[in-house]
Amino acid sequence: MSPVTTLFGSDDQPYIVGDSSRMREIHTIISKASAWDANVCIEGENGTGKELVARAIHRLSTRANKPFVEVNCAAIPSELIESELFGHMKGSFTGAIADRAGKFEQADGGTLFLDEIGDMSLTAQAKVLRVLQDGVVTRIGGAKPIKVDVRVLSATNKNLEEEIAAGRFREDLYYRLNVVPLHIPPLRERREDIPLLASHFVRTLSEREGVPPRVLDPAAVDVLANMDWPGNVRELRNTLERLLILSSGPRIGVTDVERLAGRRVADSASLGSLLECKTFEEFKHAAERAFLLAKLREFDWNVSETARGLDMPRSNLYKKIERYGLTRETVS
Repeated sequence: MSPVTTLFGSDDQPYIVGDSSRMREIHTIISKASAWDANVCIEGENGTGKELVARAIHRLSTRANKPFVEVNCAAIPSELIESELFGHMKGSFTGAIADRAGKFEQADGGTLFLDEIGDMSLTAQAKVLRVLQDGVVTRIGGAKPIKVDVRVLSATNKNLEEEIAAGRFREDLYYRLNVVPLHIPPLRERREDIPLLASHFVRTLSEREGVPPRVLDPAAVDVLANMDWPGNVRELRNTLERLLILSSGPRIGVTDVERLAGRRVADSASLGSLLECKTFEEFKHAAERAFLLAKLREFDWNVSETARGLDMPRSNLYKKIERYGLTRETVS
């Protein structure tokens, strides 16, 4: 394993694996940003490793021995996000049965990671901005300001400049969060890292399960490197785990990859055959099916997160999954 890789990993922490020029740039930014206390905004598609980058920055910083507190802004209902971030006092609203510290207080002295910051409501954005400006929080229903010392790392799969132009994100908050911008490239833009990633996942997954490591044939690695990975590193990892579980023998070959990941390749390739549809209606159905399948994989088949990402009611997505017979890849 290269020195670049081991810099951001340890026995109990995930590695940031990559030796491409793009990843070397990211390693450099991580090292420099860790030495400062500035806020960092991490942009990238789902599955690219934004949380790993945030944890690496914290682990290499002077706050490493203090808390690292994570908040997924997309997973918390808008009516609860302020309570989650700033805390509340007993009786301040229905269900507030006790005083509760928010994430800013919990992260005092350490790092607060605001994941999917682009999904935060404008009301909550305004209050986060105030905390960043003043360094104090006030719990919901409380009157006493509480001083906090928190470094904020944020992440998003959205283009925040486009969100600002659309009126969905505050420009002043963006400048507060984006002191150090860091863009994580999708796997399709750093395919040369796939062999290193594949080898890393085979080793670490085998160690986790306490089984002898398997050998990936070079030809099988070439097939993996030329496949599309809409779910990025997360999808590649899941595929390698499937290969380890379901393939036979000490080696994983091309036949194993084609058998166990071939259906995903075939479905992905079907995007290129849309023009073979005979009618416009057939084309629309084929395109919608391919699009939904790609998005479900991108969100690791979490229907709730996929529906949020598509801005679609979850019930509608379930109906479309049933209509098109979409299922998670299984081995026949």
